[in-house]
This record gives sequence, C-alpha cells and structure tokens, in this order.
Amino acid sequence: MTTWDADRFFTAIEELVLCHSPSGMEGEVNRYIQQWLDNLGVNHWQDEADNIIVKIPGRTSEGAIAVTAHKDEIGALVKGIEAGGRLQVRRLGGAYPWVYGEGVVDLLGDNATISGILSFGSRHVSHESPHKSQQEGKAVRWETAWVETKLSTPELVQAGIRAGTRMIVGKHRKRPFRLGEHIASYTLDNKASVAILLALAEQIKNPSVDVYLVASAKEEVGAIGALFFSQRQKLSRLIALEICPLSREYPIVDGPRPVLFAQDSYGLYDEGLNQEIISAASTVGINLQQAMVSQFGSDASIAMKFGHVPKGACLSFPTQNTHGYEIADLGAISNCLKVLTEYLNHGLHPPEPM
Repeated sequence: MTTWDADRFFTAIEELVLCHSPSGMEGEVNRYIQQWLDNLGVNHWQDEADNIIVKIPGRTSEGAIAVTAHKDEIGALVKGIEAGGRLQVRRLGGAYPWVYGEGVVDLLGDNATISGILSFGSRHVSHESPHKSQQEGKAVRWETAWVETKLSTPELVQAGIRAGTRMIVGKHRKRPFRLGEHIASYTLDNKASVAILLALAEQIKNPSVDVYLVASAKEEVGAIGALFFSQRQKLSRLIALEICPLSREYPIVDGPRPVLFAQDSYGLYDEGLNQEIISAASTVGINLQQAMVSQFGSDASIAMKFGHVPKGACLSFPTQNTHGYEIADLGAISNCLKVLTEYLNHGLHPPEPM
C-alpha cells in the first residue's frame, strides 16, 4: 500500500483540479475517478444522479455509513449571446467574478470547448461609462462583467454555446502551486476532499459495517447528489469531507490540524458522531479543531436537515480564500485521511439489536 504523504496528495489533487467539473457537467472528473477506481479494483458504480459510489462490504449491512466528497466546482453560466462574440454570464454556485479577475475562461460547449476572456471593461473612462463605478469601491458583479470570445454567432452556435453553457476558469490557470507544506489552487473545494476519498478506497479494509464512499454530484447547487443517494440508501451516519474557511470570526488556525464542525447554516451536526470521530483522532495522535461556521452547508448537514440521515458530521481542513484561489496545508488533508482510516477500520460498531 502506497503511503499518502504530502507529495502524493499534491499530485493527486493537481490531476483532479485539472479535470473540469462545473456542477451538472462533471464528465471529465468522472472519467478520472472511474479510471482510478478501476485500477484499484474496488466495487464502484455511477448512479442516476451522477454520483460515483464505492461500496466496501462490512461484516454486516446494518448501520451502514457513508463518506462523501463532492466533485463539482463553481463557475458561471452563459445567459445570452451578443453581437461580436460577447457572452453574458451569471454565477453557478458561490462564484464571484472578481475572484477570477480578467483572464482566460473555458466554455464547455455541447460540441467543443472554447476559450474567452472574462472582461470588466477599460480603466481609462469617465462616469459616462457604466463600469466606472467598479473603480470607486463597488465590487464587480456578474451583471457588469462579460466574456469576449471574438467569434461570430454562427461559430458559437456551431460549438454548442448556448444559454446554460458552463464557464469555468481556464485550465492553464488552474494548475496548483506548491507553497512549502501548502497547496494553492482553484477548486480545492472540493477536489482535495475527492483525493482523500480515493485514498480511503485504498485503505479501508474489512470494516465492521458497510462503508459507502460517495463522490457526490451537484453539491454546489444544493447537495443534489447526496440527497438522491441518502434518500435511497439507508444509512446510520453520513460524514462529509470539506474545506473549512479560515477567517478572523472563527477560532481556527492554519496548519495540519483538521477541523470538525459543530454547526453550519443548515443546523447542528450530531454530537455523538462528532465524539466518535474525536476519539478516533485521539487514537492516532491528532487533536482536532472545532468550529461553528456561517454561510456554509455540506452534504451531511443538508441530508440531516431533510431527514435523510439520523446523524451527520463534517470533517474538514483549514483553507484560506475559500471559493477563490484557495490555500490549504497538505498535512491537514493527510490528517483527515488518518482520522477517517482509523474510524472506519476500527471505530465503527454495528447497532445493538432492538
């Protein structure tokens, strides 16, 4: 079994990041994940909601548990095509145009992927130009940004560019950068968590109960994939792998210590399940941080809110610039794997007979 150290995680995350996967058009990353699982030789399948699921059989199917990591990323949607190849775009998930800045974006047409330039307008203008306000303290909004393609309308139509076409930051701008023990990249939310999920598929052996590892679809637009799966598969617990925003309002520090959430915008996480995870972390010598966060939801908290699972938890790694050019400690990512490997291999117990 290959050790998942910082170098291996960096390589796996880089490969995942370079697979485009805007919500609802996740085929490129699907192919990568499926090939990886094929090579590993584990039982896996893709369901009708576009989730990719690994089942690791336990000694019993009673009390099955799921771990999810969403594979979709944020971006924008084409709203309209104007003369001269200019495209109107609107957000997909929690994306902001000023995070990407002016630069190359990729448009995933039905027939071809084309590149354009996310544009905010010239700087040398007066108040006669509507984008002058962007120089005076107002953030750029999608309504005042656009994409220049310099293609004719027939050329755009031929490529399959239409209302609803996904736009993401250009692939050549997405390649991760190494900052010592940190990784910096777009879409660490949640490609780094998918890397942890793939590592779990390699390391979980003969658990006491069935374990499902779910690369979930369309999380950024409402946890649609996780809700579909958890509605159909009876689970005792669901653990989401996620990022944790680093901000002054939260008592979280950067570094190798993962974070366990107590609450987010959708409600409380299960305290009993959290204590089980804390105990597993302690067994492997890891002292977890804990936090309550706002403007945040996960597969687990949303599934709990809709009554699909009785217990949910969210294990995460501290991340700067969330939903932007994110920075995370590779040690924290690796430690999430250590905690869940211990918990799933040794910390699970079948439910007591009624």
